[in-house]
Amino acid sequence: GESPCEEEGEAGRAGRAEEGTGARTGSHRGADGPDRPRPSAAMDVDYDEDEVSKPTGRRVKGRGAEEDDRYAGKAGRFERLPAAAAGADGDDESAGPARSIEGWVIIVSGVHEEAQEDDVFEAFAEFGDIKNLHLNLDRRTGFVKGYAFIEYETKQEAAQAIKGMNGQVLLEQRLFVHWAFTKPSGGARRRR
Repeated sequence: GESPCEEEGEAGRAGRAEEGTGARTGSHRGADGPDRPRPSAAMDVDYDEDEVSKPTGRRVKGRGAEEDDRYAGKAGRFERLPAAAAGADGDDESAGPARSIEGWVIIVSGVHEEAQEDDVFEAFAEFGDIKNLHLNLDRRTGFVKGYAFIEYETKQEAAQAIKGMNGQVLLEQRLFVHWAFTKPSGGARRRR
């Protein structure tokens, strides 16, 4: 009256635990003799199969984990505009100031930390119509970071502002005014 599993007893269970690879070969050592075939392959459960399929090396997660060709080869290199497009606004220089999307931008450094936007605007408005003025503040202190970006409609207005305000004093501090964007000189490219 005992089922085949109960007949196997403690020795059969111990034999299964020791065998490891016996489940793959189809043989089984039980209490009643060496190497007798298993009753059914559908009943086989090999708990070691999952461990075999795991990779042995360290798994890298996140950006850059997979091999892809997005960054291979031309990292950091960008297409250049043809020379004809650069001279479309009338300047044929290969080096010098570069026009931004909307106008000509100059950078003013040395701005006093307690300067207001109106102070900077009034000082630079005499050279032309200011399209845009950025006076960045330090989030922690609330004071001006010490620089400003000023955008003019024409290159001549921006050049006059650079010439007229570079080295001048605003709120007891000397200003330094230059082009914010410049084209690389000759064939040399700037590297960052």
